[in-house]
Amino acid sequence: MKTMRYNYFIISILALFLVTSSAKASEDSGEKFDATSMIIHHIKDAHDWHLFDTKNADGTTHAVSISLPIILLTEGNLDVFLSSEFHHGQHEVVKGDRIYKIEHEHILETSGKKVLDFSITKNVTSMFLSAILLLVIFASVASAYKRQPNAAPSGFQNFFETLIVFIRDDVAIPNLGEKNYKKYLPYLLTLFFFIWFNNLLGLLPTGANMSGNIAFTMTLAVVTLIVTNVSGNGHYWSHIFWTPGVPLPLRIIILPLEVIGIFTKPFALMIRLFANITAGHIIILSLASFIFIFKSFAVGIPVSAFMFVMTCLELFVAILQAYIFTLLTALFIGLATEEPEHGHGHEAHH
Repeated sequence: MKTMRYNYFIISILALFLVTSSAKASEDSGEKFDATSMIIHHIKDAHDWHLFDTKNADGTTHAVSISLPIILLTEGNLDVFLSSEFHHGQHEVVKGDRIYKIEHEHILETSGKKVLDFSITKNVTSMFLSAILLLVIFASVASAYKRQPNAAPSGFQNFFETLIVFIRDDVAIPNLGEKNYKKYLPYLLTLFFFIWFNNLLGLLPTGANMSGNIAFTMTLAVVTLIVTNVSGNGHYWSHIFWTPGVPLPLRIIILPLEVIGIFTKPFALMIRLFANITAGHIIILSLASFIFIFKSFAVGIPVSAFMFVMTCLELFVAILQAYIFTLLTALFIGLATEEPEHGHGHEAHH
């Protein structure tokens, strides 16, 4: 327990140092600190992976970042180059008769040509990283079971087995039933660990705000929408389009509400995950801003302590939001696959 607290403290200190490094560099260069710009810069996606800012010998500020691939399709012409060619937005990039510039992370062609941006951004890179981590970790866990099928699990194997069993016994089986849970368990496990890993990576210093990207949460919600409605049986669809046991005039009123409900459920999943993760990042960054606004130890010390508490809370929120998204997905699929003989309510599974 003491080791975990020590790790949380180290993460908080690193986050405080790296998150606010750009703000410190701007103050050194004589620029007025802008909390809003700093927060937006750290929660939005980017075409490079910014690490920190340094001050050159001549007093100018230099951004240290990892260049990422820029992939553009402009009127049938494919242009591929590294984001470093933009020099952090200060230079234009010439490719044939096309001249590109980047403004607020939007790449434009100066003559007005339509640009399709397929670049590997910071969020996409983070998503690939989380996928690779998942593959490596679970391949390692699977190989451990193959080597010693009858041995008691230990280490990583024991930790992840506990989570897998929890999702199976407390999420999948109660909501999907003994008959259907095996069919959807791989999807539920993928959802849980993929969201959780991305949430954790977003809490690392300079990490990408993946779950705070509405496109990411929308994609997950759309996949859940498709899985739920493709899995829906006749009992599910009859309750939506022709609710049994209800007078005809009332059925006509209920029908559009039921159809709207098909889309409001995944919409709520999308907004809940996006809003909770983004809010946590904004709170921590806002607290860090107080240090540069007030420039006082009397403010900096308690703010740093509160940032440590908020970071610990965000570690809990990271797994909580993954659990809630997975639980509600299982609930929606369970309602769509429920058999008529199980009753008209989802309580039958409980």
